Formats: sequence, C-alpha cells, structure tokens
Amino acid sequence: MRRKRTPLPLIVAAVLVIGIIFLLGKWLFLSADRNAEAAVDEFYRFEREGDFSNSWELFHTFMKKRFSKSNYIQDRAHVFMNHFGVETFTYSLGKPEKLNSWKMSKTGKALENVYKVPVIQTYKGKYGNFDLQQDVFVVEEKGEWKILWDYKH
Repeated sequence: MRRKRTPLPLIVAAVLVIGIIFLLGKWLFLSADRNAEAAVDEFYRFEREGDFSNSWELFHTFMKKRFSKSNYIQDRAHVFMNHFGVETFTYSLGKPEKLNSWKMSKTGKALENVYKVPVIQTYKGKYGNFDLQQDVFVVEEKGEWKILWDYKH
C-alpha cells in the first residue's frame, strides 16, 4: 500500500499561519510596550515646555484625585521652575517593564498590566546641575495610556 503524503501547499500554509500568529502576538505585546513609553514621553515633553495643563490631562483618574488641575499647574511651575531656577530640562526614558499587578498606594486598588518606565530628568539651574530619577507607571484607562506615580513609601 502506498502512504499518502501531506501536500506541500498544506505544509506551507500551516507554517505561514503559525508564523503570522507568532508575529501578531509579538506585535501586540511590543505595541503596548511602545504605547506606554510614548505616553511617558508625551507627558515629559509637555512638562519640559511648561505646559502643565496638558501634562495633567495625561494623568490617570487616581492621580487627578490627588490634586486639582489648577493646583498642579501652580505647584509644578513654582517648584521646578522658580525654586530650582531653571527654564527647562532634558530627560531620558529607560526600558519599559511590564508589571502584572501594581498599586499606586498601600491601600489603593490593584491595577493590572501596568508598565514601569524609569525617567531621569536633568536640570541645569542656579543651584548647579542635578538629575531627578523617578519610576513612572502607565496603564490603559478607557483606551488611553495614563500616567501614575508611586505613593507607597
């Protein structure tokens, strides 16, 4: 008896389907990674330009409950620009790290699929040059990537 062979086009199709599924999965994972990083980058571009109104808009609802928009705008301009004696700063972003679960505060609600992005802001002001390092957390809220800070310590 003759054994049936699997037709070559079927094998090629199966390999292509598996490859596409793999690439889609990888793309979706990396896409979230890039979107989280892009949100942090946009936030700090606004901050660097002194556009604290637009940077506040990128906060997660939990952050917006911590301080009003007007207080945030006033405090950021006062502390960073007036006290530090700087007009702007540069910044660099580290590699985003995905966290399965994270809380903004000890008693806060746990959020899932959060990205931690290390940020270093470099200031050159009247008191010399200095760096501020902060981990920024990003999560999707209603289809948009939103910024959170850590208040656990």
